[in-house]
Amino acid sequence: MGKAKTLMEAMPFIREFKGKTIVIKYGGSAMTDEALRHSFAGDVTLLALVGIRSVVIHGGGPHISRAMDAAGIEPRWVDGLRVTDLETIQVVQTTLAGEVNPDIVRLFGSHGALAAGITGIDCGLFVATPLDPRLGFVGEIQKVNPELIHATLADDIIPVVAPLALAEDGQVYNINADTAAGALAGALRAEKVVFLTDVEGLYRDFDDRDSLIQRATVSELREMVESGSISSGMVPKLKSCIAAMDAGVQKAHILDGRVQHALLLEMFTPEGIGTMIRSADA
Repeated sequence: MGKAKTLMEAMPFIREFKGKTIVIKYGGSAMTDEALRHSFAGDVTLLALVGIRSVVIHGGGPHISRAMDAAGIEPRWVDGLRVTDLETIQVVQTTLAGEVNPDIVRLFGSHGALAAGITGIDCGLFVATPLDPRLGFVGEIQKVNPELIHATLADDIIPVVAPLALAEDGQVYNINADTAAGALAGALRAEKVVFLTDVEGLYRDFDDRDSLIQRATVSELREMVESGSISSGMVPKLKSCIAAMDAGVQKAHILDGRVQHALLLEMFTPEGIGTMIRSADA
């Protein structure tokens, strides 16, 4: 009876989101812990089975660091960001497009889902310019061409996107995956953008675990970013939420990816988990 009740509670949410698109930033422990990897893949597969269209954008920082170490490349950092010279961008491209991305596609396939590996280079999905000359080939997205994603979703295939971009001169750039998720969600007019993290959600004071923010509006989020009251590690996610919602996305969610089935708990339960950000009139 308990299982039947759970299914009945999920039904109105399935009905609400069927045919809608959500963009998911996949990173943190959910990418490295084997049980969490399979939990996430199962969640996305279930969403596909009930008609909810997912677009997954993945990170890969630890994988890149390991590949650089194996290649004997000493990492350099500016303001907490990895300096990406010509040698490093080659490692980044090879690791994200050749290792991490196909592994996620394979993982989804093992759960019975149809997925396709895509990079931001493909069909000019992401067009970028340099973010900061000191960082080398780290890019800032100037334009999103989502036609390839629309076509993939139309064929009931889950796009798995590596955060790379092309400049107009053909140079490849590395893109922050949080930023890429927000930009693509906005371009797709997605229903939701979801960020999987290694914390419970957004805190007013990161050192105070009782200060978790369960709900906020985009205007409140903007005030937090402008005041500098939020931990620096969370700022790229918050800016991505703001950019996505300014482009028409209705809701953004910051979830603890260390919790098995976090995505399903957010999508299909009234309580949800983590932090939900909504537009003022949502």
